[in-house]
Amino acid sequence: MLTLETWELLSYVVTVVGLPLAIAVFLWEQRRERLAEEEELHQRLSNAYTDFLKLLLDNADLHLLRQKAEPPALDEEQKERRFVLFGILISIFEQAYVMVYEERMSRQRQRLWQNWADYIEEWCARADFRAALPELLRGEDVEFAEYMQRIVAAQPKA
Repeated sequence: MLTLETWELLSYVVTVVGLPLAIAVFLWEQRRERLAEEEELHQRLSNAYTDFLKLLLDNADLHLLRQKAEPPALDEEQKERRFVLFGILISIFEQAYVMVYEERMSRQRQRLWQNWADYIEEWCARADFRAALPELLRGEDVEFAEYMQRIVAAQPKA
């Protein structure tokens, strides 16, 4: 039979070793869960952008996949489709901004955001996209709209 002193010693061991170990395991699991959620978020946003690129392929006559090419002359229906596609793109960018961007980001979050920052800068380099932005940003998240305007302002003047 275990004596009262033995039980007391065992309770101290559990308190000194077990409790910190349980806290460490809990914190480790929380961190793993957070990373998994960030990765899932990144995957959902990436899927949305991939779907957008498929829309661009379906609307190849608009020449939106060409970065450096001079935009072709578009009829009214094509201009409308281009505007709708730009609207979808802004929606994806806003989702990414709201869900990923923070002033102070962890290293992992910075890696996730950098992909989106690159996409945003790439699209803001297009004159047709920049021209549509004022109308597209109406009603969007204020901080996102300000971010987009800073990116546009940083573009070289033609």
